[in-house]
Amino acid sequence: MTHRARGFTLIELVVTVALVGILAMVAVPLGTLSVQRLREGELRSSLRQIREALDAYKRASDSGRIARRADGSGYPQTLEELEAGVVDAKNPNKTKIYFLRRLPRDPFFADTSVPAAATWGKRSYASAPDMPMEGDDVFDVYSHSDRIGLNGIPLRDW
Repeated sequence: MTHRARGFTLIELVVTVALVGILAMVAVPLGTLSVQRLREGELRSSLRQIREALDAYKRASDSGRIARRADGSGYPQTLEELEAGVVDAKNPNKTKIYFLRRLPRDPFFADTSVPAAATWGKRSYASAPDMPMEGDDVFDVYSHSDRIGLNGIPLRDW
């Protein structure tokens, strides 16, 4: 009667390790791709929220609900005004109008200790579209990231 040892041979172990390695090589890029896609979705959503709030602020300014300087564009001077609120000029109780519950952060800005408003690049109404610069107001926002999106467009141009 022969007694055969149970277990794996060296060849079986090498083949198993090779298969696990190949599966890991496939899974890691898919994981990074889905993380990139998630962050880009956050960026798209954050940009939409801020831009809608900027447009709502401008409409309120044009309708006389927000007091503005004669030489002003009607856009807020800072992003913080969208969250902190501004006094409703048409309401005798001087209640505030709020445009955002919370100012979103740029998801591609690495330093989490920086306030949310400082994570965005700001473009004033007076600056050229191809050369955004800060000024007396905030007309638009953009990401500071140098990355290229999955769609091939730099994130700062979104």
